[in-house]
Amino acid sequence: MYEQYYGFNAKPFQLKPDPAFFYGSKGHKRAMAYLEYGLSQGEGFIVITGEVGAGKTTLVRNLFRKLEPEKILAAQIVNTHLDSDDTLRMVAAAFGLPYEDTSKAALLTRLEQFLRTCDQQGKRALLVVDEAQNLSPRTVEELRMLSNFQTADKSLLQTFLLGQPEFRRTLLSGDMQQLRQRVIATYHLGPMDAAETRAYIEHRLNTVGWHGDPSMSEDAFAAIYDYSGGIPRKINTLCDRLFLMGYLEEIHAFRSSEVNDVIGDIQQEFNLPASGDDAQYPPSPPESGLKSDMPANLDNVDERLSKMEKSVISVLDLLKQILSLSSVRNLPKEKN
Repeated sequence: MYEQYYGFNAKPFQLKPDPAFFYGSKGHKRAMAYLEYGLSQGEGFIVITGEVGAGKTTLVRNLFRKLEPEKILAAQIVNTHLDSDDTLRMVAAAFGLPYEDTSKAALLTRLEQFLRTCDQQGKRALLVVDEAQNLSPRTVEELRMLSNFQTADKSLLQTFLLGQPEFRRTLLSGDMQQLRQRVIATYHLGPMDAAETRAYIEHRLNTVGWHGDPSMSEDAFAAIYDYSGGIPRKINTLCDRLFLMGYLEEIHAFRSSEVNDVIGDIQQEFNLPASGDDAQYPPSPPESGLKSDMPANLDNVDERLSKMEKSVISVLDLLKQILSLSSVRNLPKEKN
């Protein structure tokens, strides 16, 4: 893969959130400050919103890395396409509690006992709910009810809600007044500007041992920003493809022309199929009893792309070896 070709010690532009690559842009630093402030308060809700791929999950994982486990017990749930009862089960599971074949009343009792035990041990419980925009108002209300678990002087559970901008509509709806009264801070994480986009790319490269190979021109950085709009996930996707192309074509200096070539490839891959009587988009659902070939979710896209890259690179390396052997065999023999 390209990391070996350029001498990197890891893949710099993976899609999986990794706190080791956390870059503190102005917006990310401010969002982190809100999270740390909320943590210091030890109660209520903190709400962080941002566009898809803005770095909300990486932000929280960076926060988790700073937590003192002997003082704060943190849990995170990311599957929020659930009804309110199932969400309570997810909360219990996130804290390592048994939840199967349990009534709602028994589940709430078990959660309360667990939270009180944590308090007796000198620990605070923190729940982080990712993809909060998928929560129904009833489910949000169930999470609010968990904040009612408290001692005489403090709450037993604190909750951070992370979601896309549309979650604000849920938060501002008429039946969310009680929750809003318990929100102690909110922040919207916006995209990075052009200078931060360049610094973000260089930060990720430096993290894996970059020493200027490959180089990137000013117009290459500008083209990446124009395409990505300063969204970290879009930057990662584009740069990953750019560096893969660099490996395949043995490029050591990227300019805007190479960046635009990759952008064109990406855009072409996501074009709609040609119109026609037999063309249909989106594809028809599979017949009853048959499983669809489409994945249920995109959580392992990065892993699948990595496997595809390895397969392509293995074939290319084999071809290079064959061509090299063929050249040797075809050399003219020396005359005695």
